[in-house]
Amino acid sequence: MPSPAPDVHETPSRLTDAWRFCVGTGRFDLALRRDYQESLALVQREIGFRHIRGHGLLSDGVGVHRPYEHGGTRHVRHAFTYVDQVIDAYLDLGVKPFLELGFMPSGLASGEQTVFWWRGNVTPPRDWQEWAALVRATVTHLIGRYGLDEVRTWPIEVWNEPNLKEFWLDADEAAYHRLYELTANTVKDVDASLQVGGPAISPGSDEWLVRFADFVVERSVPIDFVSRHAYTSGPAQHVPFGVHQTLAPPSRLLEQFATPRRQLRGGPLADLPVHITEFNSSYRPDNPIHDTAFHAAYLAPVLAAGGDLADSFSYWTFCDVFEEAGVPTSLFHGGFGLLTHRQIKKPTYHLYAFMARMGEEILARGEDHLVTRDDAGRVTALAWAPVDVTGGPPADGHTVRLSVPVGSPVGSPVGSLSGIPSGRAFLLRSSVSEEKGNAWRAWCEMGRPASPGSRQLDALREAAEPVRSHRSLPIEDGRVVLDVTLDRHEVTLLEITPVVDETPPWGDRWDDRRLLGLDPLVSDGEAAL
Repeated sequence: MPSPAPDVHETPSRLTDAWRFCVGTGRFDLALRRDYQESLALVQREIGFRHIRGHGLLSDGVGVHRPYEHGGTRHVRHAFTYVDQVIDAYLDLGVKPFLELGFMPSGLASGEQTVFWWRGNVTPPRDWQEWAALVRATVTHLIGRYGLDEVRTWPIEVWNEPNLKEFWLDADEAAYHRLYELTANTVKDVDASLQVGGPAISPGSDEWLVRFADFVVERSVPIDFVSRHAYTSGPAQHVPFGVHQTLAPPSRLLEQFATPRRQLRGGPLADLPVHITEFNSSYRPDNPIHDTAFHAAYLAPVLAAGGDLADSFSYWTFCDVFEEAGVPTSLFHGGFGLLTHRQIKKPTYHLYAFMARMGEEILARGEDHLVTRDDAGRVTALAWAPVDVTGGPPADGHTVRLSVPVGSPVGSPVGSLSGIPSGRAFLLRSSVSEEKGNAWRAWCEMGRPASPGSRQLDALREAAEPVRSHRSLPIEDGRVVLDVTLDRHEVTLLEITPVVDETPPWGDRWDDRRLLGLDPLVSDGEAAL
């Protein structure tokens, strides 16, 4: 049985853009590839993220730090050939960089420890002043090319997950504090209004943030925002070219989003913006959960409520052009992306695209729905089926009862034969589930082709599109009441618009019999019309 219709009479609130403020990406230089740029263009057309963040800005593949010898003396040239191409492409597509300063160029590194297939160096600089010069040159170049007013809108984050030995040599906390202090001061020396922050820690080391906050306060180190990451998966159970993992409930992500403000409450950093600069279910780029309808339903409550807890939460990542674990061996391989290679949309892509079509005024929100209204009076409702991470029977036929206010269309003409509010609303419903809009399911039914041909790709793109339906609904006492029954792991978007009836006076003669010329009551003279 459906639950009672939610009360939407309470004072409306606003839906923040925290869910779209930033999105993650593979390493910086991957943005030079055609498939990457085509994927980002699609994402920007249909979702429209504000910023984009990835690793490797200062790694060897981008070629910024170029030591050389001349006249028997070591020098360093700072080259921005690839940096300019990538950022130009970003800005052309309407997305700004969220700069992450890392990893260490090999010519400046103090050691040889690297991370990922593409070997990002994770050791401290062997010459701290040369690191400062690299940071200064990079920030100064960006301001010179793009203008100070523009670069002031780009957050600058110092390193990535230094609390993990895989990302920072021995997870040396004191060395990271030194790196942050030198880097933040260097950025502020270039211009005091630039945004700098950190420590970009991974889950599991929450006290790092407390000690980091104590450090920056004690030493008066500049900080404009704090950042951390959020994931909910357990240890990796390896299979060839992939992993499986247990998952905590999606509420655990929201708990992690809330942790920085809880830890900093009452202290000098309490009012700083909080950016969750990476989040997902699994932290692995080869976990097939990312490709499924389950994943979209799992993350729906997180997107609906996350903006109450953090200023941004950045989905890791927008597409599968991503090589941390090596070059993918098949089209669907459990990649983080909202899109596969070749722009096949995953169910979680549609969750984001649905959010992008919602209004800013929140009318109601519950454990399985979010209802909004836009400035034109269009009401949108996002609803999702509950998921069970324990492996229990999935919910089939979950019903959400909605009662939403629907007024007269904004700007509709009144008092003429046409353009009269009709007392009815038009409902457009878009859905993805195990059976609908699920390219991964279609790919499995195809036999999991590693490199689909052109016809198979076309079929997958068609299978990836949401199933859409529509109908007319009565408006009674200014409201539309409907029961929304959801399939297994379904996420659905309802768009409800009041109807302005523009049917001409003879429109009452438009019925199925008249379309076939079979209405016996029609006279010859009328028929001649």
